[in-house]
Amino acid sequence: MARRLRPVGLDFVGTAPVRHVFVREVSAPVAAVYGALEDVPGWAEWFPQVTAARPVDAGAGRDITLIGGIRFRETIIAAETPEVYAYRVDVTNLPGVRAIAEEWRLAPAGTGTRVRWTFATDGAAAYRLAMKVARGGQARAFRDAMRALDRRLNA
Repeated sequence: MARRLRPVGLDFVGTAPVRHVFVREVSAPVAAVYGALEDVPGWAEWFPQVTAARPVDAGAGRDITLIGGIRFRETIIAAETPEVYAYRVDVTNLPGVRAIAEEWRLAPAGTGTRVRWTFATDGAAAYRLAMKVARGGQARAFRDAMRALDRRLNA
């Protein structure tokens, strides 16, 4: 059953009760990494947990499906080329959640890119606990996604 989440802004990324921050360097240049973030359908090709992704609302939002059938309808809340790409989840079938925002920050690192992904969320106590436990899985997913993205961009 789909549920509407609390709309949050970019500031939520710094204030959410549960925040997971992951950093990794890739060899691809910043502009190429940013382009991959904006290419919504392409996410299914490099982020292993994403099974389907499509832009909606004339590019202002995204429909994302993850492994296991978790679905998100998202609104892009920041698209500042080539440094920041962020979105919030408006509707999901994930139980217990009240708000989610994700921010991708890019910075030059030599000839490559330093990628920082922040996953910020709030929900019922059981959901917050589950998300803290899920941190390790998110870390692996991010690592695998960055490896796949780097291979894709350097092919």
